[in-house]
Amino acid sequence: MVTNRRCSVEANSKFSGKVIGYRHLQCLLLFIGFCLIFATRVNISIAIVAMMDSKAANTAFPEYTWSEQTKSHILSSFFCGYILLQIPAGAWACRFGGHLLLLLCISINSLLALLTPLGVSIGDWPLLCVLRFSQGLLQGIIFPSIATILSKWAPVEERSAMQTFIYSGGQLGIVLMLAASGKLCSSSLGWPSTFYIPGALGLLWSVILFIFGASTPRDCKHISAEERAMIEKSLGHDSKAVEEERDMKHSVPWRRIFTSKHFLVTLLNHCANDWCFWTLLTQMPSYIKSVLGKDINSNALISALPYLSMFSLSLILCPIASWLEKSETMKATVSRKVFNTIGLWIPSVTLVSLSYLQQDQGNLAIGLLTITVAVSTHVHFGYAVNHLDLAPNLAGTLLGIFNCGANMMGVIAPIFVGYIVTETRNVHQWRVVFLLTAAFTFTGNLLFLIFGTAKVQAWNERPRAVIEAEQLEELVNSVQKPNELAEDAEAGAPKNDAEKSVAEKSVAEKVIML
Repeated sequence: MVTNRRCSVEANSKFSGKVIGYRHLQCLLLFIGFCLIFATRVNISIAIVAMMDSKAANTAFPEYTWSEQTKSHILSSFFCGYILLQIPAGAWACRFGGHLLLLLCISINSLLALLTPLGVSIGDWPLLCVLRFSQGLLQGIIFPSIATILSKWAPVEERSAMQTFIYSGGQLGIVLMLAASGKLCSSSLGWPSTFYIPGALGLLWSVILFIFGASTPRDCKHISAEERAMIEKSLGHDSKAVEEERDMKHSVPWRRIFTSKHFLVTLLNHCANDWCFWTLLTQMPSYIKSVLGKDINSNALISALPYLSMFSLSLILCPIASWLEKSETMKATVSRKVFNTIGLWIPSVTLVSLSYLQQDQGNLAIGLLTITVAVSTHVHFGYAVNHLDLAPNLAGTLLGIFNCGANMMGVIAPIFVGYIVTETRNVHQWRVVFLLTAAFTFTGNLLFLIFGTAKVQAWNERPRAVIEAEQLEELVNSVQKPNELAEDAEAGAPKNDAEKSVAEKSVAEKVIML
């Protein structure tokens, strides 16, 4: 017989997990890892200024005379690699384990960061583009790997809080890098230090993860049996099912995934939120400088303020969301929709307000920008955790698809703005951009309210035909075995009637069970 498995949908009213357990150490390690990979992602945006103008930083280090076009190629090379491996990475994580992929990706990514200053001195900007492209390629595997790890480590009652805490590490990495890069570039360490420091810390982190990390609680040598049993119970897995799942080759039901309305509406929300995020990240400096006459790039702390606010709010929301789910104050589906509505509809309102500001309202514009980015962190408790709800067995694959589609918005949104805004001082053209972005986020959440769900989908499990085929094979083998014994008996002493009766009865029982 095949052991039946199920995955929990709602919080367990008898959840009795420890307040702090080994799962939280895994969460902390992933949080720090996120912080480091985002630091290596954004460090180039500050370092390239010093690399092209040593007088603005430290003249003791090399200066490169690159054009603005070359600069744009360098900055975009990371994202060209980032979107390529998102989808296959999910299947790799399911097959080889998220821990192994994560360890390899971040360690190699950190090594490439350490080699960046040397690479620029040898191969100039083309080799720098290759290094950044390679880092993007590796970081494209990280999100699906972490999603696969979380699907095994995070109890349903703590799922959204743990994921949000981990992802907030990325916001902290952005804040720390933006705030520190300017001082590092102008210090005696120069612009190379913006690559050396996060690269060295990344290698150190990889060693710690190798010692204490694990793909699943059952693979972990340090976790207590009590905590492991609690996690598996919350996820609806018994120990035998976990062992079977490890050896199981779970084919991806691509057609059923892409025809699922719940999957499609979650993908739409990923794209809507990232459209808003990348529009603000890439276009706000130009808008505030050209329309409002205030350059936020002149102050690194102001540039980092929205992300600092986002990180702070994430830490506040994590225990609140966890308490709501554990106490069953809100069901999982209701919780996802409430947080998603706050995270997308409030930014819709602030974007509309931003579009009608006048030129003398620069401070209010920065305030609205900060609110828009900070409040959007609520989506980490909404659509952003929905891949774990819909299909825990395919969490890495789903997140790879979502992340691939969402990051394509980072390429499309700036091009779209370029077609709309032909005169940077034209308030009406900017208004069109903000209103369309607000409409996108509003529509995305509206459809999520209608079609969104936290229920596990049928395509999360293996096709029934595969299971029945395995059962039939087991039946055939069980029938053949008594026949082989009978043939052996003919060559030797003949079986007595009692032994033949037992063999025939065993076969009959197995047929009835199937």
